[in-house]
Amino acid sequence: MRVPLSWLAEYVELVPGTTPEDVHAALVKVGLEEEDVHTFELSGPIVVGEVLEFVEEPQSNGKTIRWCQVRVAPEGGTAADGGEAVHGIVCGARNFFVGDKVVVTLPGAVLPGPFPIAARKTYGHVSDGMIASARELGLGDDHEGILRLSTLGIDAPVGTDAIKLLGLDDAAVEINVTPDRGYAFSIRGVAREYAHATGARFRDPVDQVAATDAAADGFPVEIRDEAPIRGRVGSSVFATRIVRGVDPSRPTPPWMVARLKLAGIRSLSLLVDITNYVMLELGQPIHGYDLDALRGGLVVRRAAPGETLTTLDGKQRPLHPEDLVVTDDRGPIGLGGVMGGAETEMSDATRNVLIEAANWDPVSIARTARRHKLPSEAAKRYERGVDPEIPSAAVSRVAQLMVDLAGGTADDGGSLVRELAERGAISLPTGYVSRLIGIDYTDAEVHDALAEIGGAITETPDGFDVVPPSWRPDLTGKAELAEEVARLVGYHRIPSVLPVAPPGRGLTRSQRLRRRVADTLAAAGSTEVLSFPFATEWENGTFGSADGSPVASVRLANALDASTPLLRRSLLPGLIAAAKRNRSRGLTDVSIFELGLVFLPETGRAYGTSELPPGDAKPSDDELATLQRSIPPQPRHVGALIVGDAVPKQPGQPAVPAGIVDALDLVRQVALATGADIEIVQGSHQALHPGRTAELRVAGRSVGVAGELLPTLAEASDLPRVVAVVELDLDAIVELTDPALEAGQVGTFPAATQDLSLVVDAAVPAATVAAAVRDGAGALLEDLRLVDDYRGSGVPEGSKSLTFALRFRAPDRTLTAAEASEAKLAGAAVAAERTGAAIRE
Repeated sequence: MRVPLSWLAEYVELVPGTTPEDVHAALVKVGLEEEDVHTFELSGPIVVGEVLEFVEEPQSNGKTIRWCQVRVAPEGGTAADGGEAVHGIVCGARNFFVGDKVVVTLPGAVLPGPFPIAARKTYGHVSDGMIASARELGLGDDHEGILRLSTLGIDAPVGTDAIKLLGLDDAAVEINVTPDRGYAFSIRGVAREYAHATGARFRDPVDQVAATDAAADGFPVEIRDEAPIRGRVGSSVFATRIVRGVDPSRPTPPWMVARLKLAGIRSLSLLVDITNYVMLELGQPIHGYDLDALRGGLVVRRAAPGETLTTLDGKQRPLHPEDLVVTDDRGPIGLGGVMGGAETEMSDATRNVLIEAANWDPVSIARTARRHKLPSEAAKRYERGVDPEIPSAAVSRVAQLMVDLAGGTADDGGSLVRELAERGAISLPTGYVSRLIGIDYTDAEVHDALAEIGGAITETPDGFDVVPPSWRPDLTGKAELAEEVARLVGYHRIPSVLPVAPPGRGLTRSQRLRRRVADTLAAAGSTEVLSFPFATEWENGTFGSADGSPVASVRLANALDASTPLLRRSLLPGLIAAAKRNRSRGLTDVSIFELGLVFLPETGRAYGTSELPPGDAKPSDDELATLQRSIPPQPRHVGALIVGDAVPKQPGQPAVPAGIVDALDLVRQVALATGADIEIVQGSHQALHPGRTAELRVAGRSVGVAGELLPTLAEASDLPRVVAVVELDLDAIVELTDPALEAGQVGTFPAATQDLSLVVDAAVPAATVAAAVRDGAGALLEDLRLVDDYRGSGVPEGSKSLTFALRFRAPDRTLTAAEASEAKLAGAAVAAERTGAAIRE
């Protein structure tokens, strides 16, 4: 919210000389965060000038300029820049006439940009200044010609300071408004907060407007909400007022243009500017209808199936049955609380205006704004809550301005539909605020703070009964009232104490291992990423099921993106999307990983609970157990993806493309980080390449998969055909790994090395043969590595020759060659027994 200081000063006393920084500092005290300071970023001398004469001079480039004589000071006087009263100025615009009053920026002035003004030679003349347009002054986007003051209804003396005349000397403070404090989206709300912070006197702008009561012959309005959301009627208050005989061609006063500009609102036309001005002033969004374009009365209802509406932005929008619409006899003419319709908008031909101010259900407005992707200024306020007591005052304020500025005449009465329930009192026990906040507050301090925010307070034997003010829908319980007391009495009363960590505690084993895995993968050259935990049905079905069988997914009640309405069952879709995004930006070699939760609901089981424990007390063990049973299993996985070159091309070294070998290397890194013994066996997965897929096991239990994506899936994601991936259930690995790790003994006697070549059926996995050799060789075998997989001449068709490098060592002596050979042959014998392997001759 941007708040011009001159506007703020109308409703709260500002000490002379108050700066934007002073206002920010005061508002921070009551919890409104500072964002920025906005000014018109110009400086003088900028004055009112009068065009005395001009000569049009065609140029060789086809352009015609005007050599103007402009009076910038009273006759016989001295200009603000110290020069003569009449300046010669070159101007390219042609929309002004002799005798026009214009804005002249004299040498030494600076316009937004910054754009310094100086006397300079151009088109054969020395131009001693510049005649400014509205856009050059920062007042708007109009750059078709220079700004003629007569179009703004201004006839000021020559030499008058144009900065002050046009309100360009004002400044605005910008604050961040949190969702629970929608009242601060108004000058009224911010002025009240400034008064809380400084003790300055607050003048409520609503009290300065005479609200109009409903008249018997007022404009007909009916609220007909037959399908309220959560039992709340879509519109609880609807006020109207009619102003006749307005002149929409009149200019918006410069003070209003300047304030709207500083507040971040573009000036459009006088009638529209007035409605925006009152919205910013009171926080009540306003909509104006061309009364002559309406057919019959207004009815507020939910949209019917198949209805459409062309909104003010020119887009035709199909309506949803939850959408609240304002209708007349022809059908929808406005999207209630969000945006009006094009058929009844105020235009240059409008002469009679129906002014509307309503109070809409925040949930309905929030859903409609998101559904139609229309984050309008009105919706932003309604979805946070607008004071339901001010619509009548708001339409009266708009009518007053239309009468004063547009020359209209307001009808005596208006219409008002009000179906607003009275707010109940909140019981605030004695001492509750002190117990919750942790410091002592007297009863007087509590009473005065709540009275200051506008609460109606009744003393009771147990404390206070407090009815919150109408502009504070966020105050729904005693905890919120306690927060208000702490805020207004002052956060400085709450001491800053650094808590002392209890001794003997630290990270759990699971937390330590998770951090160790992340550190290890990062040290191995991978980059950690964080992706959204949302997925499509296809992604969960493809990556969340190894064999393609149907799987259950958790569906979000209110998804951020309708295309990803489910919680993920796998990390791989997010990693694939991240790789695609990085490659599209020129990063061809990508190695990334992620640690995150996946969501694995059981098929046929319902999750969730309709009863939540209260937020002001610690849940019991039974309540926590119930909540835990209401959520699906959420194991923590680690996933990784490698695409491109694992080793880049360099002098003397060709590029080495990444593949399944690199994925398995990352698996080994995870195993080293966790102390797990991860077994790699031949596996299958519907999303991975057949024959290039490994199942990963710990203690006989499957904990993950590694391999290469199906080329068709990779190409569908705009990735190369070879994409190596791995996903492991990190929680399962931690659970299955013995926490007591023992370092192996370092051998001091020489090792004996031998090779063993075995011929085996090509379908037998090398890991199976290696396991058999390891079991048969016994305790003397220290290390075994596969060094060759040969298939060619000399080996029977359908078979392969596997060569293993064996290293033997005894802990108490130097092995002889015979002992090493005996252990090797024992391993070969077990391999022959289990797999049919034969020693290659």
